[in-house]
Amino acid sequence: MIPAPTVSTLDGNTFVVSDTAGDIDASPTEPNGLFSWDTRYLSRWILTVNGSRLRPLSTDDLHYFETRFFLVPGTGTVYVDATYSVIRQRAVVDGFRETLTILNHADNPIDLTVRIDAGADFADLFEVKDHLKKKGKYYTRVDHRLLLGYERDTYRRETLISTTSPADLDDDGLTYTVHLDPHTSWTTEIQVETSLWGWAANQAAHHRITSDEDTAHTRRDMETELQRWLEEAPKLECDWEPLKHTYRRSLTDLAALRFAPMTAGKRSLPAAGLPWFMTMFGRDSILTSLQALPFVPSLAATTLAELGARQGSRIDDFRDEDPGKILHEMRYGELTAFEERPHSPYYGSADATPLFITLLDEYERWSGDTRLAADLEFEARAAINWIDQYADLRGDGYIWYQTRNPETGLENQCWKDSWDSISYHDGTLPGFPRATCELQGYAYDAKRRAARLARDVWKDPSWAAQLEKQAADLKARFNRDFWIEDQKYYALALDADGNKVDALGSNIGHLLWSGIVERTRAKHIVDHLLGPRLYSGWGIRTLAEGEARYNPVGYHVGTVWPFDNSFIAWGLRRYGYKKEAARVAAGILDAAEYFNGRLPEAFCGYERTVTKYPVPYPTACSPQAWSTGTPLLLLGTMLGLQAVGPHLVVDPALPMGIGHLALLDVPGRWGHRDAYGRGRFQIRAEDRRKLRPQLSPLETVVNRREQR
Repeated sequence: MIPAPTVSTLDGNTFVVSDTAGDIDASPTEPNGLFSWDTRYLSRWILTVNGSRLRPLSTDDLHYFETRFFLVPGTGTVYVDATYSVIRQRAVVDGFRETLTILNHADNPIDLTVRIDAGADFADLFEVKDHLKKKGKYYTRVDHRLLLGYERDTYRRETLISTTSPADLDDDGLTYTVHLDPHTSWTTEIQVETSLWGWAANQAAHHRITSDEDTAHTRRDMETELQRWLEEAPKLECDWEPLKHTYRRSLTDLAALRFAPMTAGKRSLPAAGLPWFMTMFGRDSILTSLQALPFVPSLAATTLAELGARQGSRIDDFRDEDPGKILHEMRYGELTAFEERPHSPYYGSADATPLFITLLDEYERWSGDTRLAADLEFEARAAINWIDQYADLRGDGYIWYQTRNPETGLENQCWKDSWDSISYHDGTLPGFPRATCELQGYAYDAKRRAARLARDVWKDPSWAAQLEKQAADLKARFNRDFWIEDQKYYALALDADGNKVDALGSNIGHLLWSGIVERTRAKHIVDHLLGPRLYSGWGIRTLAEGEARYNPVGYHVGTVWPFDNSFIAWGLRRYGYKKEAARVAAGILDAAEYFNGRLPEAFCGYERTVTKYPVPYPTACSPQAWSTGTPLLLLGTMLGLQAVGPHLVVDPALPMGIGHLALLDVPGRWGHRDAYGRGRFQIRAEDRRKLRPQLSPLETVVNRREQR
């Protein structure tokens, strides 16, 4: 059995991925190591005692930034007790700080040779993913510290390793000679620091190892900050205990995934996810901010400000950049620095731009922060102009995408961005450009929301009327051009010739969220979403069973994505399908219990009655931002939370098994308000576990009377 990795992270800028013994032994293609700003600063960090590696007894995640490993020597047999044990405690603080403690349990003294092998390949994350070789040179310096370095022209990255106990340092690590009397212990502190520019530029700030008091103070600050983060979020009261655990886990993981861009000061926004995407992502940061708005609205404010500051301003084929376009991904590693990758930033996303306007409007509705909405008027107008001028590649009024960088640009620039995610029913792939259906829904929603802002905030009623007319025209054309009459659903996309790409996928659920679906057709869409081809019992699949490319273990062709389901549930509520929304919420939240409250990026699309539990997708990011935000949006959906003028409107519809649900102190332009929902039926936790394989969350309780 391969041990599960242990992940620690700090503010989204620095994180560690190791095995359950705390060791890092990364091959060039494995995402293990100490990473910061898209570079791996440690690829080897292996603890041995007397030449042998240790066995883990347990691993405790103390906080998202701190982990403790309990280790013993490998005795070769279960019948031999360990005479000593090792406690390895690691906190990710400006690199990481590791406290190593060895306890002698024997009646005799022992002499040990304790060794840490250290190495750094300084791999760019793209080099790890794409199996690429380095082009620069490595260097090592040893004095009272060990410095590992890499340089290529003016590009330099360094790792500095210091210790509080006497050690023999060499180019490959540290060695301690330890004598322990009976029933005594030995402790040392090791600090690993990272530098983007080399220590010469920061020598004054790094002339010594951080003191124990400094590190303890930093830890306390982080613990206090996390506690404040949790206390400021709405309080959840519920009679289903696993939901409480999932809620707290989501808030904690969201804190861990905060990313502070270099220009944001102490403000942060959601990074996309570990281990590959700890950076600013336009689409992911926007959608996660939407999910978290009723809980931590500050994330949305930072996301809007930072994405607006980096909005496209020119035509750049290498970066797929256009004026007004919102970035897709921002990177800071070597390949980006030498323009071997276009991520400085890269703009290959067709949905981030309309979604930017969606978030701006929703944020203003919730927060009442008209100042930010006013400040971003120019950016919002530029985004609308991008939709009308640059995204309409065929001149028919739709958003289309096609990369102008065939070497490193993304082929699919919708959220299903893998190569085979957009296909016809028979499995063939359409050519480019492509216009996926949900992009048109996002454009419709963006124009409706921009119209409201134009009228209420920017005081431009004539432009508001123009936007509303454009949105209405788009809705009429879309319902004509994308509808497949004999199948009773909307095409997944239009191909380069304007023909319908006829596969059935979860994209149609996003159409409900955007509001572009004609009311008379909504029932057909709902029947497909909750029908056996798309709905697995745990959630709605990305591609329907029966499509030629359907694969329950395929990334975008049959797996269940929690974030996808959360927005579909939101859309079901928009069209009045409360029971169906609660059914989707119940399936996903049931799945969360099996993942110990942490929903992964995706899980397999097997039928629930077949597997009895959600099967993990093998390479899913976890934690991942919009999966972390999923329980938050589902809570808001079950309670029917809406910001209407100065009021918080509550319209609950709870799945069977939740007797009562309350969110206390929901923040917004109204100050703080409480939201309650109550059900008619209640199932004890032990009965729920027994019934889970058969339990249908279709029966729901709708109670509009208890609102506040």
